[in-house]
Amino acid sequence: MTAEELRQWLDTDEPTLLDIRNRDEVEAWRIEGADRTEIPYMRFLSASVTNSVEELAADIDQPVVVVCPRGEESASVVEMLHQVGIEAVNLTGGMHSWAQLYEGFTLDTEPVLIQYDRPSSGCLSYLLVSDGEAAVIDPLRAFVDRYRADAAEHGGTLVSAIDTHLHADHISGLSLLAEQSESVEPIVSTKTAMRGVERVSTVDAGEPITVGTTSIEPIAAPGHTSGMTALYVADLDLLLTGDGLFIEHVPRPDLEADAADVRDAARTLYRTLTDRFARFDDETRIVPGHYDPSNTERSHIARLGDVRDLSVFDMTEAAFVDSVLNDMPPRPNNYERIIDINCGTEVAEDEAFELELGPNNCAAGSTSN
Repeated sequence: MTAEELRQWLDTDEPTLLDIRNRDEVEAWRIEGADRTEIPYMRFLSASVTNSVEELAADIDQPVVVVCPRGEESASVVEMLHQVGIEAVNLTGGMHSWAQLYEGFTLDTEPVLIQYDRPSSGCLSYLLVSDGEAAVIDPLRAFVDRYRADAAEHGGTLVSAIDTHLHADHISGLSLLAEQSESVEPIVSTKTAMRGVERVSTVDAGEPITVGTTSIEPIAAPGHTSGMTALYVADLDLLLTGDGLFIEHVPRPDLEADAADVRDAARTLYRTLTDRFARFDDETRIVPGHYDPSNTERSHIARLGDVRDLSVFDMTEAAFVDSVLNDMPPRPNNYERIIDINCGTEVAEDEAFELELGPNNCAAGSTSN
């Protein structure tokens, strides 16, 4: 079974996943949206020697999809299960193939807006196509060819690549897109560039970015990072919030700030949510830069009014700061190296895909209703 086929199955049913990775690998990241049984591969090897595979797998619901890092050990376990009459299939390529799954959903058609979803990590990117031109927002380096192909399919030439902030959870495609084509302008906010991001154009709040006949307005949204910038598309009454605001959570404020000033960053985040975004009414739609992978919806878009139902919008600033800082998940895997790579101060071509595997962990954990 391919990753695409598993994703389709998850949409219509709740298959059983047999995850045979080590516990620390499972805890680091997993496939959400399914019943899961965890039995390490070594236990199956031992059971095959003692002819006790049937006993080991007795409580597994069928049919079952077997998962390992690259699809090799799981193929062996599938054979063991078949021998004892258990209906099982292998996830071809394992978790690495799941990490390569990248889906696009058209949210709007005039102008065209496509939301890209990487379900393994919950990372979201966007392609805007207007009157023969296209811009990609928060592109992932691993999928740069996809953006260019989809722009062409919708009659557009890629002219802009925009990062809403300096990412800490994945390798940005900004520099590669610019290297591949002189027509692509890489764009970040001035404050993001000041952190050391090289070979980019800069914009400040209120300076429009034009794509075809569509204007994109940068909105300063600091808190998650000092240079976090949301992007408002008036033609769609839609706010691309990046990591400035999620649909079910608010961002964590500690990926740039150190221990001495993280509370200041949290206070800044509070003012972004309550003051800087106050100009937008409840009907404005928002699309974020990330979502919780346990949410298996196929597109991620919400009315701002619905997001304002989050409990944090009823908190005082002091209560908000305490709430955010008291319940944050572990920082993204390899986040410091990823930041250096996205600044251009380190190159890790052979390691890039491996460095960003796992959940994004860019949201605070205690802020949903």
